[in-house]
Amino acid sequence: MVELLFPTDKYLKKAERHKFYTTYGKVSEVVGLIIKAEGLSVFVGEICDVVVKGGHKVTPAEVVGFVKQTVLLMPLDELEGIGPGCVVKPTGKTLQVKVGPQLLGHTLDGLGRPFEADDIDESKLVEYPVIHDSPNPFKRKPISNILPTGVRAIDGLLTVGEGQRMGIFAGSGVGKSTLLGMIARYCQADVIVIGLIGERGREVKEFIEKDLGPDGYAKSVVVCATSDTPPLVRLKGAHTATAIAEYFRDQGKKVVLMMDSVTRFAMAQREIGLSTGEPPTTKGYTPSVFAELPKLMERSGMSDKGSITAFYTVLVEGDDMNEPIADAVRGILDGHIVLSRQIAAQNHYPAIDVQVSLSRLMKGLVSDEHNKEAGEVRENMGVYNNSKDLIDIGAYKKGSNAVIDYAVSLHVPIEDFLKQRVEEFSSFEETEQKLHNLFADIPNGQWAG
Repeated sequence: MVELLFPTDKYLKKAERHKFYTTYGKVSEVVGLIIKAEGLSVFVGEICDVVVKGGHKVTPAEVVGFVKQTVLLMPLDELEGIGPGCVVKPTGKTLQVKVGPQLLGHTLDGLGRPFEADDIDESKLVEYPVIHDSPNPFKRKPISNILPTGVRAIDGLLTVGEGQRMGIFAGSGVGKSTLLGMIARYCQADVIVIGLIGERGREVKEFIEKDLGPDGYAKSVVVCATSDTPPLVRLKGAHTATAIAEYFRDQGKKVVLMMDSVTRFAMAQREIGLSTGEPPTTKGYTPSVFAELPKLMERSGMSDKGSITAFYTVLVEGDDMNEPIADAVRGILDGHIVLSRQIAAQNHYPAIDVQVSLSRLMKGLVSDEHNKEAGEVRENMGVYNNSKDLIDIGAYKKGSNAVIDYAVSLHVPIEDFLKQRVEEFSSFEETEQKLHNLFADIPNGQWAG
């Protein structure tokens, strides 16, 4: 008699490890922006679906913390209809965004969902995690190539390299969005990803149609989380834009990421932190704000596959360049472009204050002659500004100081060099030539006298 042996033990062990049931939780309380749920076994960052009573609506929410056995969730949609007893279904995964080349020329919401998806074949898109680790520092390629922006003041005096991260600091209404639009339209990049975080709803279409233009929009992906969306959506909108930029970078593309603005991202994190019980610190910002800023910004830059050149705008309160968010961002990034309300009031656009702006990598990117001439522009502007009061009231007499005389003679040419209309494009070669021409009539490029 032959005895048949079946590997039942192996399959029994597999069956024991597999759950044949799903554990749901229930909403116990809703306080402010926080949904409290009981009976869940989940992890921080996991997405759960909150089923509104009647089952006609499902609101996604993210796990943001725990209080003993109570799970704290933050909604990714409106809270309307959610009450005690609503079922909470865990999904077992973090937030994902569907990405692919088909997204070019489209606008997405803060969670990566296209507003107009009629011409997008979602079967050709791949899922990519919204929260991702920054590149390994030892695998980052050095920044050695110039990224022309088409803006003379930046290319000439604040040269940006491929993979560099720059901050644009300004108060409200000084021209941040217009400058971003100029860079997006004229920069030499394969893909542009634009994150409009916490901005006015009316500005989205205006930015796409006026600042970006049809040609710029064709190679762009716009992620829009307006000011009326929940704070977690605004927060995730910044990470979604960064994730899309990372996807294209991993394809070997030269990517430009623009985010307007980091301040709204910080405010959204402050709302979440205060709702979960964090103590407020400087100007009401919670400790998590200053922990999240480097996590977001370190994801851009160079990797071993491609580059993300990033421009982050910072809305400074009361034009105070040393307020907490501006100070923290300036310490993280590779340079800062400061827009001045005083310069804008003189009808000088872009209103870049080049004397307090800085590109930390410029010296290693441009030629020695370019770097020297850029330094001379700054020096002459400094001499003129220090003597401006005397010149304006007529107390300074020509011939009293050769250095001041030379600065006065260069003042108008330098102003003409730095001014640029929105529709005016200047190639990097043209910018270098115009910069050189400022000093062409001076022997060896030295100051007179």
